[in-house]
Amino acid sequence: MSDTQQHKIASFVRKDMLPPSNAPAGNVGFVRWVRENLFSGPFNTILTVVLLFCIWYVVSGFLGWALRSAWYAESLTECREIIAARYGEGTHGACWAVIRDRFLQLLYGFYPSELYWRINLSFVLLLVALAPILFTAIPRKMLWFSAIYPFLGYWLLWGGSIWGPVMVVAGFALGGLAFKYVGDAFGALLGTIAAAAVPIIWWLLLAGPVAGAIDGLIPIGITEVESSKFGGFSLSVIIGVSGIVCSLPLGILLALGRQSNLFIVRSICIGYIEFIRGVPLITLLFVASTLLNYFMPPGTNFDIILRVVIMVTLFASAYMAEVIRGGLAALPKGQYEGADSLGLNYWQAQRLIVMPQALKISIPNIVSTFIGLFKDTVLVSIIGLLDPLGLSNAIRADAAWNGIVWELYAFIAFMFFIFCFSMSRYSIYLENKLKTDHR
Repeated sequence: MSDTQQHKIASFVRKDMLPPSNAPAGNVGFVRWVRENLFSGPFNTILTVVLLFCIWYVVSGFLGWALRSAWYAESLTECREIIAARYGEGTHGACWAVIRDRFLQLLYGFYPSELYWRINLSFVLLLVALAPILFTAIPRKMLWFSAIYPFLGYWLLWGGSIWGPVMVVAGFALGGLAFKYVGDAFGALLGTIAAAAVPIIWWLLLAGPVAGAIDGLIPIGITEVESSKFGGFSLSVIIGVSGIVCSLPLGILLALGRQSNLFIVRSICIGYIEFIRGVPLITLLFVASTLLNYFMPPGTNFDIILRVVIMVTLFASAYMAEVIRGGLAALPKGQYEGADSLGLNYWQAQRLIVMPQALKISIPNIVSTFIGLFKDTVLVSIIGLLDPLGLSNAIRADAAWNGIVWELYAFIAFMFFIFCFSMSRYSIYLENKLKTDHR
């Protein structure tokens, strides 16, 4: 090749690098995502257009109704007059004035207004008690407060003498002592039976007279509030949180009992789980409302909300047991063999190796059960308790708000969504925190 030809070829070779340029706008970012996920073909394009039209139709109709509203009125009739004067005759708008007028009633029910601070304080203390359970960064010593809170919260909400809750705590202490001393003397089985029998005998026969005697000597108490005064979202939170907190440990014991090698224990657990799962919650609530008092000693006034909490806990624990049993079944056999090789006894193996892994596997189903349980609290309106749904009927019975429906249901749905969505987000947080397999 001659020098002239080499010079001609070299003149066509680029000597300077071009600066990098961005990819075409249609191949990156939001535009690419929309094209690939919403308009990737004729069928997807038609489906996207139809769905967008449906969403626009529903959202525009709802927003138009929700925004053309009245916030200040004393009745539904006044609401309609304000909306007609502001937006024209025939305009349909929301009457949020009912929420503004009955907001405190929807939150606190008929609880005395001068004692609202007790519900607020118990709710704040509830968050403090749950913090060391939900977040591992919180000092473990605060778990003592978590253990004490149920009795403190009950005393704050219902009031009365403080010696009643103290006697309940004493029953648990007596059960622990019975398990220790009877178990050491006669074996673990008799120790367990004594640990269950001694507190029950104490609570049914002795706790009341002892609390009354001590209260006569050292009267410490606050204003008592009847259960009929409870209502609104505070009632839903009380029943829901109590059921959630109590059903988890009971469900764990039932799941372990169902897998036990002891025939009687396994049979009792299977029978209990299958029976409860086969009975509607409504039936159990009616039992709590009408029949449970017949099984108590004469003269016993068993609180209706406490009865409902017990039935809701029993109902949820059966479902919780099956959820946890699924987590136990997912564990490989090597985990159990590994615990045996370390010389751990049954309870040590469950506490240190088996149950942490089973619970981690079961987190989504556990939280789903909790969410379902919390939403089921509205069923208590059937037995006369004034949860938010029951209160909505009471509000509509007022002549001033007779005929109003959607505003109350929208507000109740929004409040329940906040609670349920918070539980769902915590579930995702916990799953990501415990996701150790891909680190």
